[in-house]
Amino acid sequence: MRNKHATVSRRKSILQMVNENSEVFVDELSNLFSVSEVTIRNDLDQLEKKQLLIRARGGAMKFEGRVGIDLELSSKDKIHLDEKIRIGKKAAELVKDGDIILIDSGTTTAEMVKNLDGIKNLTVITNAINIVILLMNKPNVNLIIPGGFLRQNSQSLVGPMAEKGLKNLNVDKVFLGADGFDTSIGLYTPNLEEAQFNEKMIQISKEIIALTDSTKFSRRSFAFFCDVSDVTTVVTDAIEPQDRAKLDEHNVEILLA
Repeated sequence: MRNKHATVSRRKSILQMVNENSEVFVDELSNLFSVSEVTIRNDLDQLEKKQLLIRARGGAMKFEGRVGIDLELSSKDKIHLDEKIRIGKKAAELVKDGDIILIDSGTTTAEMVKNLDGIKNLTVITNAINIVILLMNKPNVNLIIPGGFLRQNSQSLVGPMAEKGLKNLNVDKVFLGADGFDTSIGLYTPNLEEAQFNEKMIQISKEIIALTDSTKFSRRSFAFFCDVSDVTTVVTDAIEPQDRAKLDEHNVEILLA
């Protein structure tokens, strides 16, 4: 019972520190409370499950308590980085020589494109500036960038010009990130323009591949953009049995990284 009270008290203190300082770090908390870093990581994981904070590499960040937080890429880079690296590597295995693919903006898709060096004669269409920067000097990649206006948070080109740039195209695969994945419904993003562009990407793609870390399951964001029945493959780090069962109902392939 004493250990239970100590855990509750420690987590309460951690949450207070996050709210006051906007972020906390595992090593500092471990020293402060005289417990192992494993214990602190478990504390942070449990607090995140209750949506009281956001886990980041080496610590945690303040959770603002809004549905569909539209975080900047610089902030997203810090969140679940190890999982995103693994997901990116696994997703890259789905890209084959001669493929024509679409890549959505985001930090997980960025991890994927870091693993495309060995693909021959690859054509990539992307509206994401961070993806463009990673691929612009790759001799094996034919890079196509639709027009549009720039969203600062996501570093992506959206709007009617961007959507028009996809007209009359047909591609093999689209790789999509998501801020929420309700396995009963589908994929979500915080921004309406991003959702509209993603819908256009889906319409011209033979395979729809979702890249999402396990914390995105059972969450919704502001704008819905893809029905679960349209998803071909999900690449993730972990999945709960109930979510796996729902995806199985729609014949969605699940790849664990």
